[in-house]
Amino acid sequence: MDQCAIDTLRHEAISPQSLLIDGRNIPSVNGETLAVISPIDGSVLSTIPQADTADVDLAVSVARKSFEKGLWAKQAPAARKNVLYKWADLIEANALELAVLGVRDNGTEISMAYKAEPLSAAATIRYYAEALDKVYGDIANTPGDVLGLVHTEPVGVVGAIIPWNFPLMIGAWKIGPALALGNSVVLKPSETASLSLIKMCQLAHEAGLPEGVLNVVTGSGAVTGKALAQSMDVDVLAFTGSGFVGRKLLEYSAQSNLKRVYLELGGKGPHIVFADSEKLEEAARAVVSGIFRNAGQVCVAGSRLLVQKDIQSEFVQRIRELAEAMKLGDPLDLKTQMGALNSSDHLSKVLSYIERTKSEGLEIITGGNQALPQSGGFYVEPTIVNNVAPQSSLFRDEVFGPVLSVTPFESEEEAIALANDSDLGLASGVWTDNLSRAHRMVAAIRTGVVHVNTYGGADGTVPLGGHKQSGNGQDKSLLAFDKFTNKKTAWIKL
Repeated sequence: MDQCAIDTLRHEAISPQSLLIDGRNIPSVNGETLAVISPIDGSVLSTIPQADTADVDLAVSVARKSFEKGLWAKQAPAARKNVLYKWADLIEANALELAVLGVRDNGTEISMAYKAEPLSAAATIRYYAEALDKVYGDIANTPGDVLGLVHTEPVGVVGAIIPWNFPLMIGAWKIGPALALGNSVVLKPSETASLSLIKMCQLAHEAGLPEGVLNVVTGSGAVTGKALAQSMDVDVLAFTGSGFVGRKLLEYSAQSNLKRVYLELGGKGPHIVFADSEKLEEAARAVVSGIFRNAGQVCVAGSRLLVQKDIQSEFVQRIRELAEAMKLGDPLDLKTQMGALNSSDHLSKVLSYIERTKSEGLEIITGGNQALPQSGGFYVEPTIVNNVAPQSSLFRDEVFGPVLSVTPFESEEEAIALANDSDLGLASGVWTDNLSRAHRMVAAIRTGVVHVNTYGGADGTVPLGGHKQSGNGQDKSLLAFDKFTNKKTAWIKL
């Protein structure tokens, strides 16, 4: 990446956005719009349509029509594969533009966003393009006078509601397998991070995706998201976001057509460091990266450091030094290591947790304040809170910001109990040089992902899914296909 190219792109004017329905850019029926506010400096970048029920119904009907006509679903697998490959190539060719557009919209540091957003999305689209013609049905082991066939079919119309922290990456996790199987999709980006997803979906049509197969409706979750979730003609809804919204989506499914709803609802990741680890410097860097990159706005963030008491003082001092050395600031500066929070509302939420921490008398050893208020943007210092008890709100609640709680433990059994003392179970990490202990911890910790002697970086070959109240269903890997298929049995008397 070149800083001069980034600086050029950061100043490009962004036209008012449109809905993408039936391959056309159109305004919302009511003409209402929402302002797009940049978290970098609080400036207004553009507007997006505030789609309501009429717009969503139109997008869903177009998606249904495209599916029933077989414009995409009945294309040969090789033809679908060719279009998806072209789309991935276009995403890569426009990667810097997409990354800068996304950073201006959501505040992720560009050094992370470039790889984690467009390049990750392109890799995901390619992965499912490569896999789509490897999906087979089954022949049952039946008596000789019966032929039992199990067909695998696309579900039809998929609704996808995407969060603001990694819109391209997570969007591709939903769109990639859904389209690869022949479904039609109605996508709703977050109202605070729509720009890069709109652009990426426009590139899909440029690659040859038939009109009506991929549609984008923008707007608030309370209006646009609700309308999509209550639609009687959406077969599957895939969502990444908060537990509060996830519960609402389940209610909307029950109120409508009982559509299948797949939820990834965040986590409160325990990052466990044992004294027997000989990689404590590497562990310290992983702990800092695991909570402070993207300003802690990561579903799998290691937001709870559980450290063995024997090394607590030394280890906490090291992560403090690393946190204080991080460059916080302009997300479009290649040297920046931690960018902005997504919105003023989210800034207020994170600061409220910090104020609660102060009122509880907990030990904030670094950070704890809003940063760069003169910028007009939404920044918080990397914050570490020591000796946090399990009953504290900071131990229990997903802050989704750059705030790390530190809790000591003495034994392996205590570490397991602390790790599992949460309603959430998405990701965790363990640092130990004891192989037997590593295997015991993997078996005992109730999270969908357990990292050992690393944190983050799991690629698309393995699934990501939550345990407990972190959700259901799997993103990534071949298992993601299961969300977007129906099984049909043919029982044939010979």
